[in-house]
Amino acid sequence: MTLKFSKMHGIGNDFVVVDCRAQPLALDAAQIAHMGDRHFGIGFDQLLTIEPAQDSTCAFRYGIYNADGSAALQCGNGVRCVVAWLHRAGALSEGAARLESPSGSVGVELLADGRVNVDMGVPRFAPEQIPLRMPASDIYWLQVDDIDIEFGAVSMGNPHAVIEIADVATAPLSTLGRALSADAAFPQGCNVGFTQIVDRAHLRLRVWERGAGATLACGSGACAAVAVLRQRGKLDGDVAVQLPGGTLDIHWDGADAPVWMSGAAEFVFEGEIAL
Repeated sequence: MTLKFSKMHGIGNDFVVVDCRAQPLALDAAQIAHMGDRHFGIGFDQLLTIEPAQDSTCAFRYGIYNADGSAALQCGNGVRCVVAWLHRAGALSEGAARLESPSGSVGVELLADGRVNVDMGVPRFAPEQIPLRMPASDIYWLQVDDIDIEFGAVSMGNPHAVIEIADVATAPLSTLGRALSADAAFPQGCNVGFTQIVDRAHLRLRVWERGAGATLACGSGACAAVAVLRQRGKLDGDVAVQLPGGTLDIHWDGADAPVWMSGAAEFVFEGEIAL
């Protein structure tokens, strides 16, 4: 069996995109994890499938699988790559459309300069919606690996913990990030973002993603960081979030408004893998 794919990235967050419009993906978690291995497979942070929509209001559906083979609910950088892939395939025109994600429908807009604007939805702060097994609070505290951690928590279609830090260059991604991501307080695990406020319109961010590890960029993580810190009154409505792979532009009016994310989506190569 061989599988054709496109390799893409959104500011360094890299993906394998598979066309499943004619037939569903016939791979199990172990096969996806093998493909995701950067030494023995293709290598990616997430695998994205493009499928027929089940929601009649949406043009297409996309699925998301982490490098370890586990399913994910949302991926901001991945959405942009899906839009760019569909546009190149002649299936989506410039302008606004809706796509169906594992966490619900998503508004997208392909801009004239090739960037993609994505409605990432309204941030959900209630613990039961994240989900988080702690009483509701703007600031949470946990002891992880004998270290006291102060963090914010929000769902952007997937769970996020946001930790404010003085310098993201020193962020303990593989130790504290990994441990908090798997802590029992988050029954579905979480993505852990370490963020540094440069000024009210500029953040620096590094993210440990559940199921993928440290990545060069995380679109939903950028939205989560802005939502948590703007809710605390520390940011304005338009924020440039600088990640190791590049910068995302995030806009949030606050309260019950959706978060909008804009950024690039790039093709790397086309390939075929034997399975």
